[in-house]
Amino acid sequence: MTICRRTFFSITLACVAALSTVSGVSVQAQTPAKPLQVLLVAGGCCHDYAAQTKLLKAGIEKRINAEVTVEFNPSNGTDARFAIYESDDWAKSYDVVIHDECSASVTERPYVDRILAAHKSGVPAVNLHCAMHSYRWGDFRQPVEIGADNAGWYEMIGVQSTGHGPQSPIDVSYEVADHPVTKGMQNWTTINEELYNNVRVFGNADVLAKGVQVQQPRKRELQQNPNAKPSEATAVVVWTNTYGPNQTKIFSTTLGHNNDTVGDDRYLDLVTRGLLWSTNHLDADGNPATGYGK
Repeated sequence: MTICRRTFFSITLACVAALSTVSGVSVQAQTPAKPLQVLLVAGGCCHDYAAQTKLLKAGIEKRINAEVTVEFNPSNGTDARFAIYESDDWAKSYDVVIHDECSASVTERPYVDRILAAHKSGVPAVNLHCAMHSYRWGDFRQPVEIGADNAGWYEMIGVQSTGHGPQSPIDVSYEVADHPVTKGMQNWTTINEELYNNVRVFGNADVLAKGVQVQQPRKRELQQNPNAKPSEATAVVVWTNTYGPNQTKIFSTTLGHNNDTVGDDRYLDLVTRGLLWSTNHLDADGNPATGYGK
């Protein structure tokens, strides 16, 4: 009887150990991935950021396993600042930062340097629309030189832009078919949008899409020449960049002036893929990594 009890006890322990091992693997496989922590910074001049932050947050969280925290400044001026940037470790709680601010008149170098320091240290960024026209000073309408006092923001973004033409539809053409961000995506035409110019495309930037826009003559042009004709403009509208000593991944698009564009599934798909790519959660076929899709 003692032998039987010992044998039964030994078999029971072995079974428990085996089940624990199997269960451990099963539990590990079924444990949901930790949501990506996304910081969306938005506000400033010329856009309906109150609506667009809601569209972006809802669109991203609908598509992937992510939690989007919004840092919103309701100011409609080009001098919009954000309290979160006042701390040196402002980005420590986030996996990626979406820059959607329009702060062209904010030129305080220590403030901008704090923002850039986080990305130099390895925090990825997604830059949308007017972020490209923020934090600029000096002779920013001329191509900046790498390392110049006013070059830092452009070096992070990867493309220098200084302005845009009148609003009209943009034909978006994906230039790289096999990039994870654009794989399987179809060319499309926006509603009325702003086509940002390209003063300089930096060497680390990889162009993913270009935009072509027919621009009608402005009033001033018609005053100078009543017979002025529409012109066609072309510019880079989607690209990636690597920044700083850690080769931080940066994704940017100049699209996104109007609410209907920001709420368009094609735009939200693009931004979401760019976000996943920047955080290394996008596979080669453009699908979210395991645990991050919905």
